[in-house]
Amino acid sequence: MRREEKMTTMAKVFKSGNSQAIRLPKEFRFDCEEVEISRRGNEVILRTPDPKDKGLLPVLELFRALGEAGVTIEKDNRPPKALKGWDEV
Repeated sequence: MRREEKMTTMAKVFKSGNSQAIRLPKEFRFDCEEVEISRRGNEVILRTPDPKDKGLLPVLELFRALGEAGVTIEKDNRPPKALKGWDEV
């Protein structure tokens, strides 16, 4: 497993319209149009999106498309079936 070198430097924070922006130093530049952003405690993490990791977005898009097509999904309100052996747990 390759261990990545931890780089730390300062970056300028400024306003861009109504948003806050950060001027990334050259060594931190991304080779993509968008990045994923998340927060972990007091850290803000920027990552290149993994094309294999689509998350829930495709599922949400499917539900939207089904709704637009007039498809409805009904909830099954029947009680669950008892499973053999589960009453012994």
